[in-house]
Amino acid sequence: MSEITLEPQRKTIKDFSAAKEKLSPEEERFERWRNTIGLGLGPLVALMVYLMPMPSLSPEAHVLAAIISWVGIWWITEPIPIPMSALLGAVLCVVFGIADAKKVFAPFADPIIYLFFGSFLLAESMGIHGLDKRFAYSIMSMKSVGNSTGRILLAFGLICGFLSMWISNTAATAMMFPIALGIVYAMADITQQKTGRSIDPTRLRFGTGMMLMAAYAASAGGIGTPVGTPPNLIGIAMIEKFCNVKIPFFQWMSFAIPLLLLLFTLLFLLMYFLHKPEVSHIEGSQQYVKQERAQLGGWTRGQKNAMAAFLVTVALWLIPGALAVLYGTDASVYKTYSKFMPEGVAALVGASLLFLLPVSWKEREFTISWGQAVKIDWGTLLLFGGGITLGNLMFELKLAEVIGKNLLALSGATSVWGITFGAIFIAILVSETSSNTASANMVVPVMISLAQAAGVNPIPPAIGATIGASWGFMLPVSTPPNAIVYGSGMVPITKMIRAGIFFDILGGMVIWLGLRLLLPLVGLA
Repeated sequence: MSEITLEPQRKTIKDFSAAKEKLSPEEERFERWRNTIGLGLGPLVALMVYLMPMPSLSPEAHVLAAIISWVGIWWITEPIPIPMSALLGAVLCVVFGIADAKKVFAPFADPIIYLFFGSFLLAESMGIHGLDKRFAYSIMSMKSVGNSTGRILLAFGLICGFLSMWISNTAATAMMFPIALGIVYAMADITQQKTGRSIDPTRLRFGTGMMLMAAYAASAGGIGTPVGTPPNLIGIAMIEKFCNVKIPFFQWMSFAIPLLLLLFTLLFLLMYFLHKPEVSHIEGSQQYVKQERAQLGGWTRGQKNAMAAFLVTVALWLIPGALAVLYGTDASVYKTYSKFMPEGVAALVGASLLFLLPVSWKEREFTISWGQAVKIDWGTLLLFGGGITLGNLMFELKLAEVIGKNLLALSGATSVWGITFGAIFIAILVSETSSNTASANMVVPVMISLAQAAGVNPIPPAIGATIGASWGFMLPVSTPPNAIVYGSGMVPITKMIRAGIFFDILGGMVIWLGLRLLLPLVGLA
């Protein structure tokens, strides 16, 4: 392949950070039909389930099955916002006498909610002060990245994946999106100058690869830490509640990071060879990134404060793992620390620092204001609460146990790894049509019950379903990062489906193989 030059001073590239998610007319029609059909289908299916004879269920469990059918269909079809569907499920449980309001709404204040609340505040502060963008440009300007299109793609994906370990996949994609657009459009400009031919940036294979790498790496990177994506916290909470096994922050990372490296290697190879770059090198790409980095100026007080709060929080999260390695989980120092500094409290300690560390003491301006803080994704927190509520009731009323036994009989799977394989791909399938959070809420409790009914360790199937819930890559509607990059015009729907099918199937197999190798090593299988 040839080599082209990227000029640092470009006049043809607009402010692509203003790019918004958009769907084609066909996709918009599909969404309207999906929403409209789901609006009536949810209550209709709920009524059908309620009228069906189910002698194996108690009356309360029978009503709960109808409610979950309704909520599950609305999670998939989204006729109303997903968080409101979760709240509706909780309300219906009270209205139909399944449990009292105090019990139903208690999970909305579960400690896991506050773990994510604190994480959201930290991520919001990083975005407000440009700390996340500073990280990205710093890595992209490293000499080791060079001007190779392959290394640019690799480094770009690594940055998206790393950022998504700490902030939402949507935020990571939205932040990296204009950087990718800048590089791709500049590549098209220079190619046009060199060849004299009109180049459409949306037709470049390299552009398609960069866009899909941004979305897929951000979604995959979330599995690396408990706070990287909502399904992780849902799975961890359900494992602790229904299996009486607590997975600390460090222990999760001890198997998730190696698994993520395997998955990222697969992702890079797929993106590179499915969308082979038109040229091997873009001379001047580093100058472009350095120019953008220089516009950020020196470290601001807000960036330093956000960094300090972030590092304090991460340290508090990792200390229990270090104590477990040094002294064991039965040691008094480990138990004392875990009692007084659980992960939710640690997140709130770091978040509180944002309101205490001043940017300007004279003006009484701090790292984050409450007006900025309220812009976090409150809907996800409500969805957490609703999902935990329905999961709790499914177990208490033995609905999950009945579903698990029926699935066990239908599938014929009896071994822990056979069930884990099914859990991964069922979660992947569900995640293609609903949010990853809703997928985890629906699939994880059922898989735990299925494993318990089979008399095998439920933790590997639960973790498999948890990670599989983050693995929807085929459609723009599968996950917000997909919709963001689809809006660039560089990703034809056929290419997204093709890449998504490969990554869904091969990624699911790598997840299963990785968990089978890694979970026994960390004492979870």
